[in-house]
Amino acid sequence: SHGRNAPCPCGSGRKYKKCCGRR
Repeated sequence: SHGRNAPCPCGSGRKYKKCCGRR
């Protein structure tokens, strides 16, 4: 599991919850 406040692994530089975490 990836932390929602960790940087998104897709490389956008955004937080995971504001990027790939938005489902």
